[in-house]
Amino acid sequence: MKKRVLAMVLALGMTFGLAGCAGSDKAADTSDKKAESADTESKDELTTVKWNYGSSGNVLVTIAEEEGYFADEGIKIEPVEATQNMDAMALLAAGKVDVVSNAGTSNPLQQIAQGVDLTIFGGHMVEGCMPVIAKAGTEWNGIESFIGESVAVNPSYFAFTGAVMDLGYDNPLDVVDWKVYSSYDDALVAVQNGEVKYALMGTQNNYGIKELVDAGEIEIVSYQSEIMENYSCCRMVGQTEWVNDNPDTVKAIIRALLRAQSWYEANKEEAVSLHAKKIGQDDDYVAAYMLDDEHYFVNVDPLKNSVVRAWGILDKTGYLGDDCQINIEDHINTDLYEEALSEAKDAYGDEAPDFYDAQQKFFEENDK
Repeated sequence: MKKRVLAMVLALGMTFGLAGCAGSDKAADTSDKKAESADTESKDELTTVKWNYGSSGNVLVTIAEEEGYFADEGIKIEPVEATQNMDAMALLAAGKVDVVSNAGTSNPLQQIAQGVDLTIFGGHMVEGCMPVIAKAGTEWNGIESFIGESVAVNPSYFAFTGAVMDLGYDNPLDVVDWKVYSSYDDALVAVQNGEVKYALMGTQNNYGIKELVDAGEIEIVSYQSEIMENYSCCRMVGQTEWVNDNPDTVKAIIRALLRAQSWYEANKEEAVSLHAKKIGQDDDYVAAYMLDDEHYFVNVDPLKNSVVRAWGILDKTGYLGDDCQINIEDHINTDLYEEALSEAKDAYGDEAPDFYDAQQKFFEENDK
C-alpha cells in the first residue's frame, strides 16, 4: 500500500463551426461572407501575449480565457511551455515570452539582481498552499523547530529564512542545515528515509501528500503561509522594456484578470473543474489546494510591500550577490495596476461592487 501511494505522489509531483444552410440567394451569401470577413478582422485585431504559467497553470488566466475576459480586452494568450522556474526565467530574459506568472518571487528578484531588467506589475498566488511535512508524530513548535535540524527547504525561499531571522538569528544559514533537492518528490523521500526532519512541498503535491497523511505515514505540521503571512508566492513579471512599451496591453491583462479573480471568488468549485480540465487533471487534484481557503490565496495585486520585504531578506542572506546596489522599487510598477483597477471598477464594478472595493483596500494596505 505504501509503495502504491508513494508512486502516486511521485507521479503527481512530476506532472506539475460551421452552421446554417447553403442557399442560392446571392444577397444572403454576400452577407454571410461580409460577416465572416468582419469576424476574421476582429480576431486579427487581438493582441497576442506570450505567457508562461508552468505545468500547474494559472487559474485566473484559465477563467479569463474561458469566460472571454481576455477577448473583451483585445488580448489573446499564446502559452509558452517551461515546467521549471529557471527555464521560464531564461525564456523571459531572452524575450521569447512576454509574461511569466508562476516562477515564484525569489527567482525574478535574483534575475534582477544579476542585471536582467525585469518589472513586476501584478501577481498570481499570494499564498500557494505549500505544506511543511514531517514523519507522523514529529514534534512541531513553529519555525523554532528548524533550528539545528536538517530541512528540505531551499534557503532562497525567503519566508523561512526571514522567519528564522525574526527569532533573533543574524544568519539563518548558520543555524539550520538547509538541504536543496532537485524536486519535491526527492524532498518527500528524504523525509521518509530520515535524511531530513522537515520538508516543504509544492502546491501541486497537495493531493498526493494528503493520501500519505491518510495512510499515517507523514503529517502536515505547517504551511509556508503560516510561517510568513502574505509572503508573495508568485508575481507577474515581464521585461521592463516590454512593460514600458505596452502599457495599454499590460492594463488590459490586469483588467481581464481582475474580472477573473472576481468570478473565481464567487465560483470556486466551478473554477476547480474549469482549471482541472485546462491542466489535464482530476477535480480532486486541483481541489486539494484550491479549496483550502486558509492556505491558498490568489490576487492580481503586485504586493509591492511583500516583494520589498523579500528583497531585503534575500539581500541579507547573500542571494542577491555581493553589494547589490539596485533599488528594487524601480522594478515594481504599481501605477499600471492602480490605473487598471480604477478602469476595471468603472467598467465592470456593477458585476461585483464589493470585490472592487476590497481590491482597492488591499492595494492601499499592500502597495503604498
